[in-house]
Amino acid sequence: MQFPAIDTPDASRQPIEFFFDDVAFDLPEEAALGEWLMGIALTEGKPIAEVNFIFCSDEQLRHINVEFLDHDYYTDIITFDFSDDEAAMRGEIYISSERVMDNAREHGVSFLHELCRVMAHGVLHIAGYGDKTPEQEAKMRAKENYYLNNIKALIG
Repeated sequence: MQFPAIDTPDASRQPIEFFFDDVAFDLPEEAALGEWLMGIALTEGKPIAEVNFIFCSDEQLRHINVEFLDHDYYTDIITFDFSDDEAAMRGEIYISSERVMDNAREHGVSFLHELCRVMAHGVLHIAGYGDKTPEQEAKMRAKENYYLNNIKALIG
């Protein structure tokens, strides 16, 4: 008799992991970034069980946007919240590094600064914050700015 494999947790797996789909760039201080992102989640009252950041191209993110959200436009981030309860965050955050670079140039900040803003944005979405109305967007920006101030030493 063949028994099904038991899905055992991978003890080496971190709550936050970074993946590169069809792009490559140096992500400095991954451990520090992970700690900072976990700090955001804890401050918002929702610790991270598992959140994956997947960096990709504009075209890949547009494809995801069309396929899963029925939106045919470019964006810098798409967040999928897989949290099955209110206690801990689970999700995938897809980020277009090309769009982040364009946004950084437009706002006169470094690529890393804008990347951190977008990563914080994704965590805040999983924590329950929206950005569809002007009020929600203002609250989201205030939260992003608050958390960016806590990582100034890393992003300059």
